[in-house]
Parts: sequence; structure tokens; C-alpha cells
Amino acid sequence: MEKTICELFAGVGGFRLGLERADKEWTTVWANQWEPGKKSQHAFDCYCAHFGNSENHVNENISTINKSTIPNHNLLVGGFPCQDYSVARTGASGINGKKGVLWWDIREILEIKNPSFVILENVDRLLKSPANQRGRDFGIILTCFNQLGYNVEWRIINAAEYGFAQRRRRIFIFAYKDITKYNAYISKSIVNPECIFNNVGFFAHTFKIESVTADSLRKVELTETDLADVTEHFEYDFGNSGFMNNGTIYTCDSTPLYEDSTVLRNILETNVDQHFYLGTNLEKWKYLKGAKKIERTSKTGHTYTFSEGPIAFPDSIDKPARTMLTSESSLNRSTHVIEDPETKQLRLITPMEAERIQGFDDDWTNTGMPEKFRYFCMGNALVVGVITRMGNYLNKVFAHEDATDISLD
Repeated sequence: MEKTICELFAGVGGFRLGLERADKEWTTVWANQWEPGKKSQHAFDCYCAHFGNSENHVNENISTINKSTIPNHNLLVGGFPCQDYSVARTGASGINGKKGVLWWDIREILEIKNPSFVILENVDRLLKSPANQRGRDFGIILTCFNQLGYNVEWRIINAAEYGFAQRRRRIFIFAYKDITKYNAYISKSIVNPECIFNNVGFFAHTFKIESVTADSLRKVELTETDLADVTEHFEYDFGNSGFMNNGTIYTCDSTPLYEDSTVLRNILETNVDQHFYLGTNLEKWKYLKGAKKIERTSKTGHTYTFSEGPIAFPDSIDKPARTMLTSESSLNRSTHVIEDPETKQLRLITPMEAERIQGFDDDWTNTGMPEKFRYFCMGNALVVGVITRMGNYLNKVFAHEDATDISLD
């Protein structure tokens, strides 16, 4: 099977870079990156700086694109935003998803282009949203996959627990058509579903966990086929690991087999420029990082106490980084502040250190964009090494689709 990729919400190319590190034969036939509301499209420019200008590197709103014009591909990838996936009945026209919710563009591409395999990334709260109907949004996504003839595996992965330099928790979704040889391989283990978690499934091969037992699994059927019915009625407590086969869902809360993390100390620059040091705002930083209880009044006049616990100040350089956000480097509670091991003074992490935290090559975003946007791009990115590890096993999965002498066991 040809290793052809369609990359959605491409950012500065983390998915592509990760897969190409696994095998140079991965070919991205179409990529889309669009930053809404931005006159300058710095992320797209960075993508093209590394992967070239092409008519198939598209800087347009994905919702306005005719999906039939996208080249055929065997792997669809993308990190899509967590939004409101609910649908509403609209009389004769059936159902409509909310305007601007990008999941429906993904679904449309799946329906029209029918790729054999899919890898998607999202924030871990997707499994629990919305708060008043936990699991509904993920139930809608699973129902869409089921309707389109896909089976699904998922796992919440904390990159630091598998050797990487950031405590970044994200859900990864691996979907595959029910006509693939991979699906036939997985389906052989349905009678013992714990085997899919332990040693058979995609994530069992890529991110090891402590063995789960059949008794620890929870099972639920997708009984609703109408997405509006799912929106109105579906609620479920999904675990951090799971799979769906023909509408039957198995899930559990698994525990990783921990690997030694990369710590900040090992990726820091030397001779860092003075403008990264904190300067005169030390008291403000201490306040932002500290514990607080603040009396507030809501719009309705209700008085409540807002409270938050402390964040380490400075951040330990003998641990992996915390989750990096798009606000990194601003005067902000979530920004990393470290004690430079050379000067013993407090400073921000540099853009290159941010790239290293995400696993990009040094100066990956040093392509003419403002420094603040370099941090923004890294806050939006994924941990490249996580994708490379998946790509290494995908190489085998794709080879298995064409060969009779390649085993996935």
C-alpha cells in the first residue's frame, strides 16, 4: 500500500516530520494550514519553508474547500480542536452540525476520499465533554466513524511517561476501514478483547501499558444510529484507553509502562541572550505562580471564591516540561520560568528550547516569523517523537496490507 498522507490543520508540520523520520517513503499528497483571523500566515509559511511551495500545500479555510479536489490518500492525519460536536434536527434537511466545527470537515473528507487509515490528535478532555453530558462528543465521533465503515482504537498518551521532554497529555485516535487486512487481524482477538489492549492493538505495539484483565474492561454498544439521537441521549464514562469494533466499545483506564523521561536540563541552550531573563517583574511572576483565593461576582450577582494552587517557581529543570501552551513566554501563570544553570538567574525558555521540548529540529520556526509566534506555534504543536513511534509501527501495518508473509504479532 502506498504511504500517502493528507495532513489537516498542519501547523508547522509536526505530523509530517514525525512520519518522515519513521520512513522517508511517507509522501504527503495534500496539506492544509489556515490560521483564522490572521493576516500573516506564519505557520503555513514555516511549513512551506521546510516542505516546499506546492499547489497541494493549501492555505485556505478547510470549510470552504471542495473536498473532492483533495488527492486520494491512504492515511489522513491531523490535530483538530475540541469543539461542540452536537448536531440538531433541521426538518427535511436532516441534521446539521454547528458551523465552524472542524470535525464535520474531517467527516466529509472521510466520506468522499475513504482513506484506509486515520490518526487524529486532540486534548484529553474530549473524552469527558461536555461537562453536563460526559462522553457525548466522543460518542458522536465514534458514531460517525462507525457509520462510515471504520473501527477505532484510542489512547490518552502523556509524552513524558514514554521518554519525551514534556508532560503533554493528548488523546490519539487510530481508525481503520473494516475492509483492511489490519481490521481482520484485530477482529481475530475480539473474543478476548483484553488482548487488543495488551499485545495486539495499535497502541499496544507503540505505547506499552501494564497488563489489563478482562474484568477491568467496560463494554457499551452504540445503539443510536442517528447523530441527533446521540446528541440528545448518549452519555458514557470513557476510559483513557479503548477500541470500537462494529459499534461495540470496550474501554478501561490503563497504566503506562513508564520510560525514563527527558528532563529540561538535558535540552537547555548555553549562553542565552539577556532579553530572556525576567528583569523587574519578579513580584508579578511570584503572584501569578502562587496559590490564591479571590472573591468574585458572577454576571448574575452570585458571589463565589476563585481559587488555584501554586505552580513551581521556578520550574525544575530536572523534570520534563509542563504542557506548553500558545501563551508561552508571555507574563502568564502557565509560562515556564527556569533558573539558568550557568548564570543562576531566572529566565524564560528560548524558542529553540521550546522546539526541543516538542521534538522539532533546532530553529525549525526560525523562518522569519516574530519570536512570540514561534512560541505560539510550539504551543499548538504535538510531540514529534510520539508520531515517529506510531510511524514505525505504521510502516509494518502498511506493508502487511500488501504482503502475505508479514506478521503483525
